[in-house]
Amino acid sequence: MNAAAARFLSPSEAARQLGISAKALRLYEERGLIAPGRTPAGWRAYGAAEMARCAEIVELRALGLSVGEVARILSGDAVMLGRVLAAHEATLEARIRHCGDSIARVRRLRTDLGCGKMPATRDVIGAVRTRPAVGVAFDLPWPWGGERFELRDIKPLNYIVGPLGSGKTRLAQRLAETLPEASFVGLDRTADGGAAVRARLDADPAHNARVEASLAVLRAGGAMDSTALTTLLAAIEACDGAILVIDMLEQGLDAASQEAMIAFLRRRGPEARPLFFLTRSNAILDLDAVGDDEVIILCPANHSRPICVRPVPGAPGYEAVATCLASPEVRARTEGMIAWRPS
Repeated sequence: MNAAAARFLSPSEAARQLGISAKALRLYEERGLIAPGRTPAGWRAYGAAEMARCAEIVELRALGLSVGEVARILSGDAVMLGRVLAAHEATLEARIRHCGDSIARVRRLRTDLGCGKMPATRDVIGAVRTRPAVGVAFDLPWPWGGERFELRDIKPLNYIVGPLGSGKTRLAQRLAETLPEASFVGLDRTADGGAAVRARLDADPAHNARVEASLAVLRAGGAMDSTALTTLLAAIEACDGAILVIDMLEQGLDAASQEAMIAFLRRRGPEARPLFFLTRSNAILDLDAVGDDEVIILCPANHSRPICVRPVPGAPGYEAVATCLASPEVRARTEGMIAWRPS
């Protein structure tokens, strides 16, 4: 290889250096975000300029932006950038308020300690934690054998993934039954065309205003108005404090709306209640974009106990999760289909 060729990387080398998958690089190319060069043999090649562009994309994605939002920002869309910065500012302000409360609690404990008063252990733990810990434990329902399932530190975003027949819906329902003040949002949420949700919103102007504000943010991120989107937001923006467990978050949403929805959920502040949701869409669960405040729960095909999977190639369960996911187009085309073997 000559000196000029040595300055270019193959897709696998570029992906490894960027800390993402080659699949993510292909997605960025398909969306027009990058245009890698070609070798005389026609192979993709990434030089310094392409790698710099990819690094920008990776950093923007790390902020919780969807691919569509990244594309619009890199194309110079000032309105989109302004909205993203405003949302990010609101998130940072929420974190500052949360940290301010924690600092005040720590100062009170130090003052008590200086006066010879030993604080209770639970008060110390509550003061130093960045957010309240939420955990759950229960015996697994059928099709498992009653094994114990524990999730000690529930994250703001919790994905539930598994192949058909793996029991993931039963796990989700048991989570909704066991978690304090939790609510299960099933696939029948739009069965009446959204009439019940519309009636509730009309009866509660404050709730309706929150939904409309969130809809505006999602539209700016590329989402399309739909009954499915409004119904989801009505559940998410309710002020009843319930932890939501949502069956198939992508139900009824097109690809752009799915990307906008997960980007919207990622930008919620640290005080937001945890969300659990089933998904088999790679627009919702992009393994290259999963952050520290997210966890993937896999229900294996063989009905062994559900496990938490790290979004790192080679980690236990990673390949099983990857094989469960498909593009929104494939998910829409195969919705409701059940695999079967002829007798």
